[in-house]
Amino acid sequence: MRAAAGTPRCRGTGLARTHGMVSSAAFGTAPRTAGLRGAAPGAPRRGAPLLPPAAAAVREATAAAGDAAAPAAAAPRPGKELPKNFDPAAREQELYRWWEESGFFAPDPAAPGPAFTLPMPPPNVTGKLHMGHAMFVTLQDVMARYARMSGRKTLWLPGTDHAGIATQNVVEKQLEAEGGSRAALGRAAFEARVWAWREEYGGAITNQLRRLGASCDWGRERFTLDAGLSEAVAEAFVRLADQGLVYRGAYMVNWSPRLGTAVSDLEVEYAEEPGHLYYFRYPLAGGDGSEFLPVATTRPETILGDTAVAVHPDDERYKAFVGREVSVPMGGGRTVPVIADAYVDMEFGTGALKITPGHDPNDYEIGARVGLPTINIMNKDGSLNAAAGAYAGLDRFDARARLWADMEAAGLVIKKEPYTTRVPRSQRGGEVVEPLVSEQWFVRMAPLAAPALAAVADGRVTIMPERFERIYNGWLENIKDWCVSRQLWWGHRIPVWYAHASQADADAAEEGRSDRYVVARNAAEAADKAAAQWGAGLVLVQEPDVLDTWFSSGLWPFSTLGWPQATPDLATFYPTQVLETGHDILFFWVARMIMMGLALTGEAPFSTVYLHGLVRDERGRKMSKSLGNVVDPLEVLRDYGTDALRFTMATGTTTGQDLNLSLDRVNANRNFTNKLWNAGKYVAFQLEGVPDEEWAALAGVDLSAQESWAGLGLSERWILSSLHQLVAQVTACQERYDFNEAGQAIYAWAWGEFADWYVEASKARLYAGNSGDGGAAGGARRVLVYAFDALLRLSHPFMPYITEELWQALPHRGASLMKAAWPSGGGVDAGAVAQFELLKELVRGVRNARTEYGLEQARKVAAVLVVSDPELRGVLSQELPVICLLAKLEPSKVSVVGSAAEAAAAAPPGGSVSVVVTEGLQLLLPLAGLFDVDKELARLAKQKAKVEKELGGIMGRLGNPKFVEKASPEYIAEVQAQADDARARLGSIEAKLAQVAGLAAAGAGAGGGAPGPAAA
Repeated sequence: MRAAAGTPRCRGTGLARTHGMVSSAAFGTAPRTAGLRGAAPGAPRRGAPLLPPAAAAVREATAAAGDAAAPAAAAPRPGKELPKNFDPAAREQELYRWWEESGFFAPDPAAPGPAFTLPMPPPNVTGKLHMGHAMFVTLQDVMARYARMSGRKTLWLPGTDHAGIATQNVVEKQLEAEGGSRAALGRAAFEARVWAWREEYGGAITNQLRRLGASCDWGRERFTLDAGLSEAVAEAFVRLADQGLVYRGAYMVNWSPRLGTAVSDLEVEYAEEPGHLYYFRYPLAGGDGSEFLPVATTRPETILGDTAVAVHPDDERYKAFVGREVSVPMGGGRTVPVIADAYVDMEFGTGALKITPGHDPNDYEIGARVGLPTINIMNKDGSLNAAAGAYAGLDRFDARARLWADMEAAGLVIKKEPYTTRVPRSQRGGEVVEPLVSEQWFVRMAPLAAPALAAVADGRVTIMPERFERIYNGWLENIKDWCVSRQLWWGHRIPVWYAHASQADADAAEEGRSDRYVVARNAAEAADKAAAQWGAGLVLVQEPDVLDTWFSSGLWPFSTLGWPQATPDLATFYPTQVLETGHDILFFWVARMIMMGLALTGEAPFSTVYLHGLVRDERGRKMSKSLGNVVDPLEVLRDYGTDALRFTMATGTTTGQDLNLSLDRVNANRNFTNKLWNAGKYVAFQLEGVPDEEWAALAGVDLSAQESWAGLGLSERWILSSLHQLVAQVTACQERYDFNEAGQAIYAWAWGEFADWYVEASKARLYAGNSGDGGAAGGARRVLVYAFDALLRLSHPFMPYITEELWQALPHRGASLMKAAWPSGGGVDAGAVAQFELLKELVRGVRNARTEYGLEQARKVAAVLVVSDPELRGVLSQELPVICLLAKLEPSKVSVVGSAAEAAAAAPPGGSVSVVVTEGLQLLLPLAGLFDVDKELARLAKQKAKVEKELGGIMGRLGNPKFVEKASPEYIAEVQAQADDARARLGSIEAKLAQVAGLAAAGAGAGGGAPGPAAA
């Protein structure tokens, strides 16, 4: 008989601890191979991999016999014991390093299924791990690990983005701290400096992604500025230009004066900030100043760039002004027309709107529509230019104060009042962004948008959740041309070359530009094109601007696979299957990838777009430094472990919904990992001492078919059926990317069905002295191993570390859990499921009765089980050891009968408590003398009085004519339902009182003495 007391000794993983802890500095520092297309999939990196002895043996056997032999290779028994608890700090990095160095992340060319490709949204090379990274890594890793275990050729392709503005900003700040500048260094030297920074610091974010367990193929890691992707960017630009989709022109952009470049809408953040609304006079031209239009603005300095004043056509106050001229305040006598336009809101401000096409996007649209001139009053550094007259050279904000003071002195000011304004600020530098018209390179988007709209409409691309399709369609249907040029030095230099007749002409041209230019893939091609058009001997100067970072990112799904070259990877893994990313970049990245993919490859780059929400704090607020509510994922990993955070991320919300992150929830999920660990230790403990032959057989145990269940008891047939139902449910959820439901189902089954029910039930087999392969103990061990192995496989995509560690400690085949096959499910015995559910209800009934009557937890009691159905009676008779163990019944004093008459004969004297499970199934518990009757009667009397008072109050309201007259029918029905509930509770209490009184009387009649506590 195996002793159950004490701390069980557990066999555990043999992962080579002699290598010691892997320091955070050394962790995940595989050589970067960005841009190398020829890296062999699965090639080991950084020397000999750290293999568990069991895994090493499997790989040796596989190497000797060929890949086809892998399923037959059973891992030897491990020689280490599982510790009391799983230690994430000590084990996670070591496990990850072993996975990576073993090449497990690379696609398996022998995998029987189709390719599954998942392009990682490339984090900025300047990035530091935040909860958004934790979210996308978790969800994408769940997808990748499931696909890999399902037998698909799985490629999760990682990489980083060069992040033009952010990276240049970081290096410029370094130069400033050293007393230098970008301009002083020169372009070539500055680019070299940024490359050096990238080589030193660029791997930080990818190492942090490794901490999260990302099983992406680092051997294929790409960088948006590597040679291959740079070739793809040039090719894409040339092809778009050849289709007439590229042009240079003046348009309104977001200008960052400090950064000295246009920035995308994505890089502008709007903040509600206190400011002022300035009211002033726009006097009629040629008058004495007594006639004027009252106008209001939040930016007085832009008055100097006004080219009209607009009023609503229906505004009676100003109809007489339409068509006349007004003088620009402090404008040196310049006049502008008063126009009528329905865009004007008569209720806002004064109802008269100054129009500044050069410095406001809405005014720019009005100006273009009605033909107004555009005046730019601002230099690229934020100071005012010569068009501002006396204010030229002043910073924009200094000019605002000076201009307003001068207007006040001239009698043009009406008032200034506090006003909350929506201020656009640069995401990178924090400064106020200035709308201004600038010469830039643009891509025509309407011809690209139409096919992208069609791809979603006809189902080639599915957006999840579906509600984002409307947002996607709305943006593409109203799309504007894309400003793709940035005034930076770090990035893909625009592949345009300007032609000059001589070097002197080139030197004299502003930034080397001219009206003659060619678009080419490289300098040599540019020279050939220019010579073909204008003859030989020309001097060519490349466009100094670089492309918007989103241009290269828009090519990511296919450029990373070798496009425009016809590489094997491109043929195998493109189009990709899923693009998982945040819903906040649906326009700026996802839509552009779809447009570029269709335009350049003829195919949609992916079939499914899975959008996750934002990670907020537990109160639903956006995390920000100003609020002090930023949760550092590295600290969470340290305190709770990676598996707990990942499980929280995957199961905390539904597709597309924001996640309110609570550390209490993370802690609860850490408790779940502890529950899983303890269940694994229990399984491992039951295998101590089994012969090697049984261990080997357990490594390949397959109980999927019901034919293999011969000789198994109800508990085993139930847990196997329940497991197979779980497999079907989780697999269906994985297929539709419903990770929340999948994770919750695993949680409920592992904690409830497996740990709380079957593990406890199995003790009736394993601790009862049964032994031998054909006995109940052997059958229970087979079921435990089979069921727990399947549970680990189902859980692995969510919690890779603890599941791998446990799997290595138990009988298994193969080197790693992440390479093991996904559970296939199996038979379901509906009868066994229904019968065990009755058994569970029976046990719950006994437990409730014990609690209600205050029985000691450890005290075992007698019982009579009344089962009218002969088949069920036979099954439950066989399961009596389980029932007695779970319900704390005394086996020698439990009988199973078929009728009430038999029960009366079998029941001991003194009366019994009846636990009715269902018709034909009840349990009689002779509790007389086992509890304090007086105390229980007093408690029930108190409950009865409380409910009677509650019921009386409810009935008083219902009996009040005024209440019935004034209350709605719905509310009256609600109060009547409360009365019904109170009556039901009162009836239950009265029945319990009668039962307790009966027990007391029966006990006294049977010679039990006065009611009171039972003697020990």
